[in-house]
Amino acid sequence: MTEKYEVIVVGGGAAGLSAALVLGRARRRTLVVDAGEPRNAPAAHMQGYLSRDGMPPAEFLAIGREEIARYGVELVRDRAVDVTRGEDFTVVLESGRTVRARRLVIATGLKDELPEVPGVAERFGRDVLHCPYCHGWEVRDQAFGVLATTALSVHQALMVSQWSKDVTFFLHTVAEKELSDDDLRRLAAAGVKVVPGEVAELVVEEDRLTGVRLVGGTPSGGGTTHAREVVFTAPRAIPQTGLLERLGAELQDSPFGAYPVVDPTGLTSVPGVWAVGNAMGFAEQVVNAAAGGYRAGAFINGELLMSDLDAAVPA
Repeated sequence: MTEKYEVIVVGGGAAGLSAALVLGRARRRTLVVDAGEPRNAPAAHMQGYLSRDGMPPAEFLAIGREEIARYGVELVRDRAVDVTRGEDFTVVLESGRTVRARRLVIATGLKDELPEVPGVAERFGRDVLHCPYCHGWEVRDQAFGVLATTALSVHQALMVSQWSKDVTFFLHTVAEKELSDDDLRRLAAAGVKVVPGEVAELVVEEDRLTGVRLVGGTPSGGGTTHAREVVFTAPRAIPQTGLLERLGAELQDSPFGAYPVVDPTGLTSVPGVWAVGNAMGFAEQVVNAAAGGYRAGAFINGELLMSDLDAAVPA
């Protein structure tokens, strides 16, 4: 038997839980489907969220789950594998369960695809980082390395120089000729040292990052090891838009992947479907994601209310 809800929220991170909290408090029968794979799981703490600065992400989410439960919101640990649109939205879960709802919130986030350099994945979230706003203060004034993934990594190297004046930019697989004159001038002005040559591995000693080793035998001094304490790198963002694509949502390309076209409330091009958090954009930090979820939840409740009132008006 297919169970019926007013709203199904797919994704139990900050955005999804925030939307569910608002909907639960508005007395809407709401289901959260959570696969349990938050993007910030590798991080020991999250920063920049007023009143929650330094809180472990797992603790933050646990509190959120407790809060939505107070208002009767159901949460199931499962994965949404398919969705169809008819009079309602029908969502098929990996467990085989099928659920329906009048409105749908997609909060499936994105996944980070890390450079295939030995040591990067193992240290990610510890001393291999990607966001200076998330971790820059904690590693300030240490010896930074920036591992390029594309020519756009210049921006990351320039940004992290705000937190340390000892920054080395490893071009890795990016050719020097891909950097513009403006890039080179800015890097020089920021005091960032540019090192060409492919990176072979990160050097780890006693569970601590100590250096970046280049591939040997290159004219630029390859094979040498540069002492570094922290490495920043930009993962390739992979938006989790499968459900939105199944529904025919319009996507738009960005330097960080294709994301749904949304209005200020998160409403996609598919009536009745909202996208929030990293499901609608690369740059949504936890605090932004929570705000976006709140906004979507409030709008959905109002939209459902007006729809029902209009339906009740005699013809």
